[in-house]
Amino acid sequence: MAEAVRDIRIKRVYEVPGDDGRRVLVDRLWPRGLSKERIHADLWLKEAAPSSELRRWFHRAPDQWEEFRRRYIEELKGSLAVETLLDLAGEGKITLLYASRDVEHNHARVLKEYLLSQAGR
Repeated sequence: MAEAVRDIRIKRVYEVPGDDGRRVLVDRLWPRGLSKERIHADLWLKEAAPSSELRRWFHRAPDQWEEFRRRYIEELKGSLAVETLLDLAGEGKITLLYASRDVEHNHARVLKEYLLSQAGR
């Protein structure tokens, strides 16, 4: 596991790439209408996304944000995807890419918080 997480950011895939470091797409589904060239992702880590079941549940119950967070964090515990992301973050800046329109209530935000809570453990 990474010794020191340097910088983890989140960004919608539809935003222009910038000084993002390693760009990691963390959605289970490929974003509609975007080519690989447009996304500029260094890695597509589907396993870091919520399970299909949890994603569908949250889509039907968007007012259940706190419950979604709790369930998603449970899915992340012991995940190899988390280990991979922590290792990458230990090497330098990473940007977690997501497609959701909601910039406040999305899994990438939860994932970033979880990664930061696990850094150095």
